[in-house]
Amino acid sequence: MKYNFDEVFDRKNTNSTKWEFNDMLTEVPEALPMWVADMDFRVPAEIIDALIKRARHGIFGYSTPDEDFYEAIINWMEKHHGWKVEKDWLAVTPGVVPAINWVIRAFTHPGDKVILQNPVYYPFFRAIKNNGCEIVHNQLHLENGKYTMNLEDLEKKFDGRTKLLILCSPHNPVGRVWTEEELKALGNLCLDHNVLVVSDEIHSDLVYKEYKHTPFASISDEFAQHSIICTSPSKTFNLAGLQTSIITIANPILRNEFLNMLEDNGMMSPNIFGIVALKASYTYGAEWLDELLNYLKENLEFLIRFLEERLPSIKIIKPQGTYLVWLDFRSLGMTPQELSNFLLKKAKIALDDGFIFGQGGEGFERMNIACPRSTLEEGLIRIEKAIKVRNEWDE
Repeated sequence: MKYNFDEVFDRKNTNSTKWEFNDMLTEVPEALPMWVADMDFRVPAEIIDALIKRARHGIFGYSTPDEDFYEAIINWMEKHHGWKVEKDWLAVTPGVVPAINWVIRAFTHPGDKVILQNPVYYPFFRAIKNNGCEIVHNQLHLENGKYTMNLEDLEKKFDGRTKLLILCSPHNPVGRVWTEEELKALGNLCLDHNVLVVSDEIHSDLVYKEYKHTPFASISDEFAQHSIICTSPSKTFNLAGLQTSIITIANPILRNEFLNMLEDNGMMSPNIFGIVALKASYTYGAEWLDELLNYLKENLEFLIRFLEERLPSIKIIKPQGTYLVWLDFRSLGMTPQELSNFLLKKAKIALDDGFIFGQGGEGFERMNIACPRSTLEEGLIRIEKAIKVRNEWDE
């Protein structure tokens, strides 16, 4: 391999939210952080070089994306996802979560309803509530270790106040990569009920080789005209701190309304380093990404073997995409809060508690495996030791 993903970097004293600024780490400073979705890997050298070159210029005024910026996005989407997008469809925001907040604000009124397919990425809940809307839960169905959409339940949830459905594709935290057939069935229901689909596809590049991501808007022009697609290189290339995301809106009426919302909120000039990093990552990052996916797959296989051989009470929902793993701790017989306290205070590992992802998340935990294998092993050993002590105590 050209890239060494086994190398361990000290991320403390780097303003890292993951390693320093979190309530769990304040409470238990020695806890191993495997929670928030950023990677413990250094980005490709081409991105670093591009950022250094721009920094050396020494002037950091207001910035505007150039043609190379848009061309990099267009080429990446076509080459990696078979999706032909046009420059005019693209809007730049400082993140997917802010964008979803503005989408809700632009296309709903207080009291309207927004559908979530929970357990799901928890900032969606706050985005809906903060904008005066009601959350409608369309809980995913879990059977034989695999999640599927409950479309029969979904159809019952539509009414005149239902305006949006937030699709998580690939799904965070359960790791499903939705098939084109599943997306068609969902999309047709939303079209029938005039519900706008807002698709968070930020993990779309992080799909294991036996699966394929299908951009929702690529399925048909009708779907493209009734959807808003949120993407970013931030998860793919570990660039979250540069706050640059791409919102793709083919429908000109929807796009103009969204752009007006950005202007009303003062979102006029993107981060200059985000512009530079996006161009470099989408232009030069494909080889690094291929090796990253191989390493993540090896981490996943290591995790599966460890659980089977040493922690059989913990079951894994095997992900098809993302570097996030949804672990089932329900056999331990703990309440959600007991499980949270046990992992943090006894095992001394910081994971994302399943219950924060909404209904259906109780008894689960989300683990980030985008780290050197030694870090992953250390986290699993900590859980193993804590469970062993608990079992001895119970005896």
